[in-house]
Amino acid sequence: MKISIITVVRNNESTIRCAIESVLSQSYQTIEYIVIDGASTDGTIEIINSYGDKITQFISEQDNGIYDAMNKGINLSTGDVIGILNSDDFYENEHVLKDVMDAFQNKKVDAVYGDLLYVSSKDPSVIKRIWESRSYSDGLFQKGWHPAHPTFFVNREIYNRFGVFNLDFKIAADYELMLRFIVKYKITLEYLPKTLVRMRLGGESNGSIFNIVKANRECLRSWGINDLRVNPLIFFAKPFYKILQYVKALWV
Repeated sequence: MKISIITVVRNNESTIRCAIESVLSQSYQTIEYIVIDGASTDGTIEIINSYGDKITQFISEQDNGIYDAMNKGINLSTGDVIGILNSDDFYENEHVLKDVMDAFQNKKVDAVYGDLLYVSSKDPSVIKRIWESRSYSDGLFQKGWHPAHPTFFVNREIYNRFGVFNLDFKIAADYELMLRFIVKYKITLEYLPKTLVRMRLGGESNGSIFNIVKANRECLRSWGINDLRVNPLIFFAKPFYKILQYVKALWV
């Protein structure tokens, strides 16, 4: 089985090399690596080009935001499984994709996900927040739970059947997509109880109070457009989940 990994980036010369190296160092060999750049004006393009044909496909052009770039990568991909690694993120070790693909091959599931570590943007060895997930059961989304999207690997047939990222959502399209796949269409899931990805703190959805509020509003709207019902109060509970994740990190 082939896995397609998509990295989207714009003006991120400081971390793009780390993301690329974490893909290229994987022990699993059947990888299609696609990098979608949003017409960077710093040194990002030069860094990407330095890897030559180690990157399967590289496109640099203007886009309509991060989710548009992700959709471009999905449409270009040819792998049996698709994963998305942002330019601020990197895989925990060289065996992550092997572990993911073993789960797909052994369990015959639609998607695989695992745990995520938020780390310092200046020193990624410093753990700031631990997103420890759990096996899925019906009703978890209604309690404010969802997988960490950077750890969410999906059978490409699911994208073909149920669609890609909805560009009407500017911050929470990843949440809407997982809600659509998991709750509305009830895809089968496998949880890997191990860290798959390290993510540097920051990002569009939690970079400011305004964006946090906007992201929660988009999350609520995603239920409506998928004809699903939820108590809006769950979005007031989400900050408490994050606090617990920060507390866990204090004991590392």
